[in-house]
Amino acid sequence: MIVELGHYALVLAFALTLVQCFLPLWGALTGDDRLMAVAPPVSVTLFMLIMISFVALTIAYLTSDFSVLNVVQNSHSAKPFIYKFTGVWGNHEGSMLLWVLILVFFGALVGVFGGNLPKDLKAATLAVQAWVTGGFILFLLATSNPFARVANPPLEGADLNPILQDIGLAIHPPLLYVGYVGFSITFSFAVAALILGRTDAAWARWVRPWTLLAWCFLTLGIAMGSYWAYYELGWGGWWFWDPVENASFMPWLAGTALLHSAIVMEKREALKIWTVLLAIFTFSLSLLGTFLVRSGVLTSVHAFATDPARGVFILGLLVFFIGGSLALYAWRAPMLKQGGLFAPISREGGLVLNNLFLTAACAAVFVGTLYPLALDAVTGEKISVGAPFFNLTFGPLMIPLLLAVPFGPILAWKRGDLLAASQRLYVAFGLALVFTLFTFWLWGMEKVLAPLGVGLAVWVMAGAVSEIVTRVKFFEIGPKRGFARLVGLPGSAWGTVVAHFGVGVTVLGIVTASAFQEERIETMRPGDTVEVSGYQVTFDGAAPRRGPNYVEEVGHFTIRQGGVLVTELDPSKRVYTARQMPTTEAGIHTIGFSQIYLSMGESRGDGAIDVRVYFKPLITLIWIGCVIMSLGAVFSMADRRLRIGAPKPASRRKTAQPAAAE
Repeated sequence: MIVELGHYALVLAFALTLVQCFLPLWGALTGDDRLMAVAPPVSVTLFMLIMISFVALTIAYLTSDFSVLNVVQNSHSAKPFIYKFTGVWGNHEGSMLLWVLILVFFGALVGVFGGNLPKDLKAATLAVQAWVTGGFILFLLATSNPFARVANPPLEGADLNPILQDIGLAIHPPLLYVGYVGFSITFSFAVAALILGRTDAAWARWVRPWTLLAWCFLTLGIAMGSYWAYYELGWGGWWFWDPVENASFMPWLAGTALLHSAIVMEKREALKIWTVLLAIFTFSLSLLGTFLVRSGVLTSVHAFATDPARGVFILGLLVFFIGGSLALYAWRAPMLKQGGLFAPISREGGLVLNNLFLTAACAAVFVGTLYPLALDAVTGEKISVGAPFFNLTFGPLMIPLLLAVPFGPILAWKRGDLLAASQRLYVAFGLALVFTLFTFWLWGMEKVLAPLGVGLAVWVMAGAVSEIVTRVKFFEIGPKRGFARLVGLPGSAWGTVVAHFGVGVTVLGIVTASAFQEERIETMRPGDTVEVSGYQVTFDGAAPRRGPNYVEEVGHFTIRQGGVLVTELDPSKRVYTARQMPTTEAGIHTIGFSQIYLSMGESRGDGAIDVRVYFKPLITLIWIGCVIMSLGAVFSMADRRLRIGAPKPASRRKTAQPAAAE
C-alpha cells in the first residue's frame, strides 16, 4: 500500500506540474495577479508530493520489501541499516527520484522565500522550473519507475554495488545533486527574464544567492566524491579526469564564471547578454552530465549503465530544454541593452578576464570529455583521452588566472590603477618568493615546476589576506578602528577573501601531493619492512574476517618513525557474497595535513601479498581548501544586500527626480 501511495503521489505531482507550467506563466504575460498567485502554493504542494514518494521508496528499502523490483536489484536483507537507507539513491531510479525531490525543493524555496521578487518574474521562474520538473517526472514514470512491482518476489535481493556500500554514498550524491540541480533555478530565472524582457542589475542580485547556494553544494559534492574515490577505490589517486568526474566539474567551472559575471552585471549593468547565457549554459552542462551518467554511453564506476531507451529520452530532454532556451536567447538577446562602459584595467576587467579563462578551461574539459564519444559515434573508432591531455590544456589556463586572482578585488571599479594594486600586493609577492625559494632549497632542482606551484598557491592565499587588510586600512587608522571596520565588512567581501584563500589552499595541496609524494610497491611477507619518507612500515600478517554481508582478508601493519610506534593500520580486501564482487579498503593515517596510505593487492601464497605504500604530503589541503571555498559562499549568502533589491544607478536617480518634481 505504501509503495502504491508513493507511485500515486508521483503521478499526481506530474499532473500539478502541468498546472504550474501554464497558468502562472500566462498570468505573468497578461498581468493577471490571480493566475500568478497560483505558483507559490503549487510549488510547495509539489515538494510535499515528491517527498511522500521519496519516503515511500525509503520505507520499501528499510523494510527489505522485495516485491519492489528496485529493492530486489539494489538491496539485501543482511546489508547494514545505514546502507539500506543510502541505497535508496545508490541506483538509477532512486537517484532520479532524489534529483526530482531537489528540483521541487528549490521551486518551493523560491515560492516561500521569494517575497522580494517581482510577482511576474517569480511566477514565470516557477513556471519554467515546473517545465523542468515535469520533464524529469515524466522520465521517471515512462522509463524509470522506482515503484515497479515483481510478480514473484524473491526471498533475497541482489545487494547494492559493493563500491557504494560506504558512508561516502550518504554524503556525496545528495551534496552533488543539490549543486547540479540547484543551477536549475538560475536557469529558470534566466529563461523567465528572457520571456519577460527583465534583465537588469536587480535580476543579477536576485540570481546571485541561488547561484551561490548551488555552487557551494557542488563544490562540497565534488570534494566529497574526490575523497571517496581516494580512500574507497584503493588506487591512491584523488582525481582521474574520469568523464563522469568531468561531468560535474564542467558545471562548477561555468557556475564559477557565472558568479563573477553576475557581480559585474549587478554593479555596472554590463555583461547582461553574457551573464544570461552563462546561466543557461551552467544548467545545460548539468543536464549533459545527467545524460553521460545515465545513457549507457560511458563505462565508469560513477555511471549507471542503463538501457538505450533511457538515454534517448534524456537526449530528448536535452534537446528540448537546451535547444529551446538557446532559441529563446537568440530571439531576445538582440533586444537587451548594453550596460556601462569600463576600462580594461579595472575590477570589471579583472572579472571579465576571470570569465575568459574559466570558460576556456571548461571548453577544454568539454572537448576532452566528449570528443572520444563523438568520434566513436561517427567513425566507430575508439580512443581514450586521459590525464596528459587535460594536464596540458587545463593547467596552463589556470596559471594566468591564479596570477590575476589577487589583483581583481583590489582594483577600482570602472577604472583601476595596476601599479597601485601591485604596490598593495608587495607583501604577498614577497611571501610567495620566499616559499618558492624555500621549496627549491628543500627539494632541489629535480622538480622545477613544483616550487613555482607552491609559490603560486602562497601568492593566492597571501593576496586574499592583503585584500582584506587593504580594505580595512589597518596601518593607516590603527588596530582598534581597523578591527571595527573588519567586523563591519559586508558578507560578500568576506566571502571573496575566504573563497580565494580556499583556492590557494587547494592549489597548495594539489602541487605538493602530486609532485612530492613517495610510493613503494612491494610484495611483503609477515615481518617484512619497507621505508617511505622516513617511516618504517612493517607487515605483521593477515587474517580472515567476516562482515554482515562480506568476507575479507585483513592485513595488519605497524608504522614506526625512528623506532617509535606511530600507528597501526588494517587495510583489507573484501568480497561481497551476494554479488561476489571484490573491493579494496585502504588504511590511512593522517599526520598533520599529510597522510600515509596503504592498500593491499593480490595474495602470492605463503602469506605474501602485494602492498602499495604512499606518503602524500599535505594532501588533505585539497579537500580542506574546498571546504574553505564553500565557507566563502556561505559568507557571501549572509550578505544582507542579497536579500533586498539592487540600488538604482545614480544616473537613473537624477533623471527620476526631475520627473517626480513635475
